[in-house]
Amino acid sequence: VQLQASGGGLVQPGGSLRLSCAASGSIFSIGSMGWYRQAPGKQRELVATITTGGSTNYADSVKGRFTISRDNAKNTVYLQMNSLKPEDAAVYYCRVFQRGYGYWGQGTLVTVSS
Repeated sequence: VQLQASGGGLVQPGGSLRLSCAASGSIFSIGSMGWYRQAPGKQRELVATITTGGSTNYADSVKGRFTISRDNAKNTVYLQMNSLKPEDAAVYYCRVFQRGYGYWGQGTLVTVSS
């Protein structure tokens, strides 16, 4: 399974970005999908996850500002990020589970700065 993430970039505080991550390759039955992020000098942390049934889970720091969604027909997971703060700046990674194995995307950089 290959994951291609896109949508990162430079945005001013208070702005919005939408990340996408499309899975391709040997896809049989995608399970949970999610986004993680890693800021310089920090550990990678969970941002949000979504199950096959659409149940979502968010880190407290992004609740009410970020929305995760998925398009099962396209094997794609999205992360709508609103009201971005400087502390949201990081490399964002998507992760997808299939048959109990987790695959990581290559990461997309989000910079929040005026």
